[in-house]
Amino acid sequence: MKRILKPMSGNGSLVFKQNTKITQLGKSGRIQEAIQIFDKMSNKNAVSWNSMISVYAKNGKINDARRLFDEMPQKNLVSWNTMISGYSHNDQVHEAEALFDKMPQRDSFSWTLMITCYIRNGELDKAKYLFDMLPDKQDPVCWNALIAGYAKSQRIEESRRFFDIMPVKNLVSWNSMLAAYTQNELMDLGLKFFLQMEDKDVVSWNLMVHGFVQVGDLESASLFFNKIPNPNVVSWVTLFSGYAKNGKIEEAKRIFEEMPEKSIISWNAMIAGYMQNSRIGDALKIFKEMPERNSASWTAMINGYVRNGKLEEARQLLEQMPSRNVTAQTSMISGYVQNMRIDEARQIFDQISSRDAVCWNTMIGGYAQCGKMREAIKLFKQMPRKNLVTWNTLIASFAQSGQMNTAIDIFEEMKEKNLVSWNSIISGFTQNGLFLEALQHFVLMGKEGRKPDQSTFACGLIACANLAALPIGKQIQDLVFKSGYYQDLYVMNALISMYSKCGRISKAERIFRDTDTVDIVSWNSLISGYALNGYGKEAIKIFEEMEAKGLCPDQVTFVGVLSACSHAGLIDQGIKLFKLMTETYSIDPGEEHHACMVDLLGRAGKLEEAYKFITEMLVRANAGTWGALLGACRMHRNAGLGKIAAEKLFEYEPHKTSNYVLMSNIHAEAGRWNEVERVRMLMKERRVEKQPGCSWIEVKNRIHPFFSDDSAETRTIDICEALTLLTLHARSTDFDPDIELFQVDHG
Repeated sequence: MKRILKPMSGNGSLVFKQNTKITQLGKSGRIQEAIQIFDKMSNKNAVSWNSMISVYAKNGKINDARRLFDEMPQKNLVSWNTMISGYSHNDQVHEAEALFDKMPQRDSFSWTLMITCYIRNGELDKAKYLFDMLPDKQDPVCWNALIAGYAKSQRIEESRRFFDIMPVKNLVSWNSMLAAYTQNELMDLGLKFFLQMEDKDVVSWNLMVHGFVQVGDLESASLFFNKIPNPNVVSWVTLFSGYAKNGKIEEAKRIFEEMPEKSIISWNAMIAGYMQNSRIGDALKIFKEMPERNSASWTAMINGYVRNGKLEEARQLLEQMPSRNVTAQTSMISGYVQNMRIDEARQIFDQISSRDAVCWNTMIGGYAQCGKMREAIKLFKQMPRKNLVTWNTLIASFAQSGQMNTAIDIFEEMKEKNLVSWNSIISGFTQNGLFLEALQHFVLMGKEGRKPDQSTFACGLIACANLAALPIGKQIQDLVFKSGYYQDLYVMNALISMYSKCGRISKAERIFRDTDTVDIVSWNSLISGYALNGYGKEAIKIFEEMEAKGLCPDQVTFVGVLSACSHAGLIDQGIKLFKLMTETYSIDPGEEHHACMVDLLGRAGKLEEAYKFITEMLVRANAGTWGALLGACRMHRNAGLGKIAAEKLFEYEPHKTSNYVLMSNIHAEAGRWNEVERVRMLMKERRVEKQPGCSWIEVKNRIHPFFSDDSAETRTIDICEALTLLTLHARSTDFDPDIELFQVDHG
């Protein structure tokens, strides 16, 4: 028997309209108006409550959303899903997880929400664990979410493996797999997969257009667009935004004007396109011509002004905005931060009544960027709900400012860590020269089940390079190949550098030659490697090969090749290359270039020329330059010039022990004992302490550091006894050491 649909009663119709209005106001960011309608409703139904919870959550008021959820007289399944979705939207994974566990009943959407929540947080292992617990795996929704999650993390092979074993595939499944290829710029695989699809919809076509746009192939993007049976707004916007992004704004304008029907999304996209190309006047014209505007329209204009450095215009427009939203205000904060106007950024921040995580993170990151770490940590402590971005921002900021102890404290305080957290702390260790700690955390990361990515591998290899830990470096290389990063340029450059610094220059060149595409960093790494290992002529040969291939050397290239000339004593070539750098390539010599030239002349015994070079420099000589001269003076026993260089060094580096030791040795070799005593007294006056000598050995994949006078080393007595035996053995042979090399203890 057919059901007869009865028309809604007057009250039912009113409630429906009110619920619809609440949702619309929420989408526009007009929260207060939505609250007023909700509060005045006399006949609220479950949809009313759920709509208001969603409005709060999607506008960053997650605490208000939870309060309303708890007050709700009768919750249905949609209520629970809406609240979990709200937590996911606000990156509050723990709260979503706790609510999911309390649910009286779940549907496939509940499972999908929680799996997606984990995926958004980068916790793919948890997502997979939850997926394995699914009572019914016939529904493709959760499968599709995991395919998308693996793709987002660039784990394409796992995405494809999931797709292939799916029991039931729908069109969304095919599109999810297609997106895995197109969004990761694998257009050859994407095109092949697209052609295999029996059914396609406009989403399929849009994914192909977007993929070609991403790789800059606008011709193919346009070709596919023209073949779409029924292009929608997204199709048009994707194409003209692609042209705008690639600087072809007139072509973008033509496509925009050809649109049969323009929605508010297309108008906003055109504003953004003009702003990307610094066509501020055209963007403003479009903004004024729009038949209607939403908060995204205002935000697009404010964002555009900020991107183009027009902060005053952005601020004026923000003040005129009918209903300011947190996105527009955060954009304004970001603009002030980028221009180091942190006080004005804080002023905007304090005006925001409902701050979301992005807003808090922008302000905290702003303080960190300006070096105001106290204010950053103070705001961090005030933040009611911290997400992973917040924690990771602070770790990276303290690491960059050299405060690794604080960075470690924050890292260890984190309840949940993602890949970015691990990369931030490992990268921080390498940036601050704590290479042992970097490798320790690399290993610890693996023990906690986290898979490294290209950034992790590169940091691990950098640490190995600086420790000359070749066996560990080789093991990391094996992991690189197993993980599929063997053609990642960032990792390959780190490998070249690692083998170079470990003295395996032929292996470094083999990796260089086997890499499909190399860049200036690759060439620089190889040139520096040859220089470091004393192969000056080979370094010059690589430099000339680089030039022949049409690559333009940069400042780092010349540091490497000048250093190579210095170590190999190639004076004429060094002078020629220095002129080539300044005259042909118009590169202003920096501190390192000057130091290389002084070192080059000094090693060759041309100390007066080296000193003259320093005095005629257009920039003021730094510690590196004077240090190169002092080293040359020690080598050639020139106490007079050595004293001049040392006095300059004491000004720049008054507490660096090695400078005083070097000068003391120069005087000792010349028999100037009064000067030796003067240097020693100077060290005492300035409270210069000798740095303990350090060396290390690698045994069974463990690096063991040793410091002079380190009573904490458990086997110090055994080590000393072994050294005594070796010394006695050396004395019993015909070995005759050069005693001059051991005049002062550098430890």
